[in-house]
Amino acid sequence: MDQSTLIIFAIALLAALCIGAIGFLFVGRETQSQKRVARVARAGNARLAPAADDEVDNSEKRRKQMQETLKSLEEKQAKQKKSIPVKTRIERAGLEIEMRTFYLASAVCGLTVMLFMMLSGLSFFIALLGGFAAAFGLPRWVLSFLMKRRQNAFAEEFANTIDVIVRGVKSGLPVNDCLKLIATESPEPIRSEFQGIVEGQRVGVTLEQGLEKIYERMPLPEVNFFQIVLAIQQKTGGNLSEALSNLSKVLRERKKMRAKIQAMSQEAKASAGIIGSLPPGVMLMIYFVSPEYMNVLFTTTAGNIIIVAGLLWMSIGVLVMKKMIDFKF
Repeated sequence: MDQSTLIIFAIALLAALCIGAIGFLFVGRETQSQKRVARVARAGNARLAPAADDEVDNSEKRRKQMQETLKSLEEKQAKQKKSIPVKTRIERAGLEIEMRTFYLASAVCGLTVMLFMMLSGLSFFIALLGGFAAAFGLPRWVLSFLMKRRQNAFAEEFANTIDVIVRGVKSGLPVNDCLKLIATESPEPIRSEFQGIVEGQRVGVTLEQGLEKIYERMPLPEVNFFQIVLAIQQKTGGNLSEALSNLSKVLRERKKMRAKIQAMSQEAKASAGIIGSLPPGVMLMIYFVSPEYMNVLFTTTAGNIIIVAGLLWMSIGVLVMKKMIDFKF
C-alpha cells in the first residue's frame, strides 16, 4: 500500500469519526432534553394529581349528598301519602274548624237528607241509605272541592313567588328576607303558607322543616320541586338564583301544558256532561208530564231497587268518564 492510499484512508476515518461525534452530541442533547421534559411532566402530574383527586372526591361527595337528600325526601313523602286524616284535609282546605264541628255538621247533613227523602214518600230503607251517603260523602266532597280550589290557586301564583326569591337573591337579600317579603305581599293562599315558615323560624324551626309543613298542607309537585332544590342547595351549595330561575321556567311550562290539556279535553268533558245528564233529565221531564207513570218507581219496592241500581250504574259511568279525561302529567 503506497503513501497516497494511506492518507486517503486516514482522512476517511477521521471524517467518519467527526460525523459520529457530531451525531452523538445531538443525540445526547435530545435525550437529555427529553429527560428534562419527562421530569417536568412527572412533576406537574404529581402536583395536579392531588387536585384532580380532590375534585373527583368533592363531586362524589356532592352526588352522594344529593342522593341521600332525595331518598330522605321521598321516604317522608311516601309516609305522608299513606293515610290522610280528616284533620289534615280540613287544614288543606283552609278551614279553621274543629273535628267535633265537622262531625256534627256531617250528622246534621245526613239527618236532613234522610228526613227530606222520607217526607218525599220514599221508603225508610232508601231514606236511610240516602242519609248515610249524605253524612259520609257530602262533607268530604265539599272538603275535596275546597282543597282542590285552594291548591289550584296556590299553584297559579307559585312561579311568581319563586321569581320574587330569585330577584331578591340576585340583589343581595338573604333567603329569609325574601320569605318575609312573600309572607307580607303575596296573595292568598301563598301568603298564609309562607307566614307559617316565617313565624316558625322565629321560634327555631328550620327552613327544611317549614317546607315540609307546607308540603303537608299543599301536596303539589311544584312544592316538592321547590323543597328539593332548597334542600340540595343547602347541603351541597351552588348558585341558588340560577337553580330557582330554572325551576320557575319549568313551573311555567307545566302551567302552559296544563292549560293546553284542559283546552284539548273540553270536548270530552262536554260529551261526558251531556251523557251523564240525559237520564236524570229525561226522568224529570217524564215526571212533570206524567207523574202517575213515574210514581211506581217511588212507591214500590221494585221501583226503589231500580232507582238504586240506576244511580249506582250512573255513578260508575260518571267516575269512569272522569278517569278517562283526567290527565296526569
